[in-house]
Amino acid sequence: MAANLRIALAGLGTVGTGVIRLLADNGALIASRAGRGIDIVAVSARDRQRDRGIDLAPYAWEDDMTALAARDDVDVVVELVGGSDGPALALARSTLGAGKSLVTANKAMIAHHGLELARLAEDHAARLRYEAAVAGGIPIVKGLGEGAAANRIERIYGILNGTCNYILSEMEDTGRDFAEVLSEAQALGYAEADPTFDVEGVDAAHKLAILASLGFGTRLDFDGVEIDGISRIRAADIAQAGALGYVIRLIGLADCELAGGGGRHLFQRVAPYLVPVSHPLAGVDGPTNAVVAEGNFVGRLLFEGAGAGDGPTASAVVADLVDIARGSAAPAFSLPVEALEASAPVDPGHRRNRAYLRFMVADRPGVLAEITAALRDAGVSIESMIQLGHPDDEENPVLVAMVTHEGPESAVTKALDLLAGSASLAEEPLVMRLLG
Repeated sequence: MAANLRIALAGLGTVGTGVIRLLADNGALIASRAGRGIDIVAVSARDRQRDRGIDLAPYAWEDDMTALAARDDVDVVVELVGGSDGPALALARSTLGAGKSLVTANKAMIAHHGLELARLAEDHAARLRYEAAVAGGIPIVKGLGEGAAANRIERIYGILNGTCNYILSEMEDTGRDFAEVLSEAQALGYAEADPTFDVEGVDAAHKLAILASLGFGTRLDFDGVEIDGISRIRAADIAQAGALGYVIRLIGLADCELAGGGGRHLFQRVAPYLVPVSHPLAGVDGPTNAVVAEGNFVGRLLFEGAGAGDGPTASAVVADLVDIARGSAAPAFSLPVEALEASAPVDPGHRRNRAYLRFMVADRPGVLAEITAALRDAGVSIESMIQLGHPDDEENPVLVAMVTHEGPESAVTKALDLLAGSASLAEEPLVMRLLG
């Protein structure tokens, strides 16, 4: 058996301590599958005195985490600090620049700096692995990069944020509004004290950009992701979707097509969608992630599981360590950086779909006629409509919800432009597409 793989661990939060426990509990099994043991030799974190419920005495301690990359007794550094820049990025650059492999769970860093880090790894014969950065314990990175490697991936979409999925499925089950369920999610630890990255779709967008690069062989383009969150969704929207045979889920969706001149057009969107109750994603509830990849030979693949948590995420981290211990030399994004294709963003206006439109309007005559006239003038055809009024309360706005027939997104955009600034609207209209 080869010499043991020696690792250093930066970040001792729930995932970092989970990695230590996993290596301790399953060490013999992991060694037999990896072909050699995996030993932790050094660790680093912000607070040395904090009680983490594990014994750190066997490991060397570095107050400066970048010193882990310089240690002669370290082969791989595991970065579990987080943040797209700052200490995490400095450690990643130092590690790969020293010719040592890096394993990370840092989705933001990979989404923003993944190509730079992948190039550093290639230049210094190191490995960059990040299975834990996307969908926790679900092996989607390996699934796309290896399991579906013989396929041309045509579309990738799924539920990429457990916090949003918990909130939406709780709203669905209980009839409560967003703010109340968010507070509960924070109390249960499913949502951060500042939930902005989760509920406004940024976290899911980081993951989608990574999956798009992996699946389509294109360069990372986080800036090209169209992002919309769930904070404006009301219990009434959930109820209307249910009456129509849909559930609402925050979906990350990407597809790629050939453009004129041999280039590629890449479409990436994170937004709430109405998902048919018959679709596999409709049954995914709670803090669960699920990803669908459609290949031209394999068809539809569904990956589902825990998207966060110490156990699932630690499992993904250690799976990457096993990969390195076995000597895998696969590029970080399945292709060498120079082979990844540049792409241009797609104008979504030509995309055809059905849409759910929700208006909060003044309860007075002529308002509905104004809305329908704008839709007519923009070429939007209405399939169904419902108005929820308050016969005893004319002061508060009422909800008008519509579902359109299939048509170009540009038509809906034009209709909303025609209504912009109308005194009849109490707030900006909400648009959600129907997944299909």
